[in-house]
Order: sequence, then structure tokens, then C-alpha cells
Amino acid sequence: MARPERHVFACTENRPPPHPRGACAGGKGSTALLKAFWAEQRKRQAPDTVAITCSGRLGPCDQGAHLLVYPDAVLYRGVTMADVEKIFTRHLGGGEPVQRLIAAETVW
Repeated sequence: MARPERHVFACTENRPPPHPRGACAGGKGSTALLKAFWAEQRKRQAPDTVAITCSGRLGPCDQGAHLLVYPDAVLYRGVTMADVEKIFTRHLGGGEPVQRLIAAETVW
């Protein structure tokens, strides 16, 4: 297997309700988001260039589903299904992070 150019970690934290910070996998849809990234990876035939892995807590889940992209060290927050193709095209394929989704420095 080739070393991927980028590695996406998707937060799938699942705190028990009614935790005040919520959970990315709970009401934030990160499990479906992770599956959408895997589907996009297959569609683009990119398993050798982009690795996609589920992870535990990456940031404050109250700000929505989180993704962390390495080696760029970019933390995305509030990612939705509508953002999957854009992140894949711009950042994972083109090296340009999607600015409106980047978490503030105070978050991470």
C-alpha cells in the first residue's frame, strides 16, 4: 500500500445523552459523514492518496462534526454532508483548505 498524501480523521465521539457538549456521532451526523467520505474516496479511486479514519474526540462537539486533515494540521468544524465533495476536491485533491470550515485557533 502506498503512503497517502493526506489523512483525514473524522471524530465519531459518542457521549451519552444529555451531555452538555453533545457528540459528533450523536446529533451531529459524523457517522454518516465518515461513510460519505469513504464513498467519495471509492468514487474517486483515491485509496492510495487519501486515507480516511474514524477517531475519538477531536474538538468541541458542540460546534458540529469535526475532521482533522494531516499532514496539513487543519481542523474543520461544523462539517456537513454538503461539504464532503468540496473538501475532497479543494483540499484533499488540490491542497487548498476550505477556509469557512476551519476551526478557530482558540478551539485547537
